Amino acid sequence: MKFSNAINSIIVLVVVIFLASLAFHVKTGTTADSIAVLKTAGMTCGSCSSKITTALEALKGVAVAEVDINGGWVVVGYDTKAVKPEALAEKVNGAGFVSTVHRVLTPEQFKTTTGRDIGTGAVPSGGCGGCGTNGGCGTKNQS
Repeated sequence: MKFSNAINSIIVLVVVIFLASLAFHVKTGTTADSIAVLKTAGMTCGSCSSKITTALEALKGVAVAEVDINGGWVVVGYDTKAVKPEALAEKVNGAGFVSTVHRVLTPEQFKTTTGRDIGTGAVPSGGCGGCGTNGGCGTKNQS
């Protein structure tokens, strides 16, 4: 009887530890209470867009990132309690592009300016302008 109680306790403990470890790896839905517009140079193709989006969305506090290759803009919805706009530009710089904070808006200002909520409309990604045959981007860090 004591042996089966011990086994049950161990099973429960293992399940609790497993669920707790999963909880640390789940990204909770971040709400954007601010929008940073980054002026970014060196983007030439969809691969650049993916690289920037992946880098930014990996940051804690980033809800969504949109890239407009043709215009040279990166628009990021983020939580001001978790990340600062300068850190967003630094992350894009670290991905191999030259980026600075152009403007910070509220979601309401963004909607008034663009007529849409962030993350609800695709921005043009532009064509390829520097990709090699390997599908990677021809961008070099310009800092």
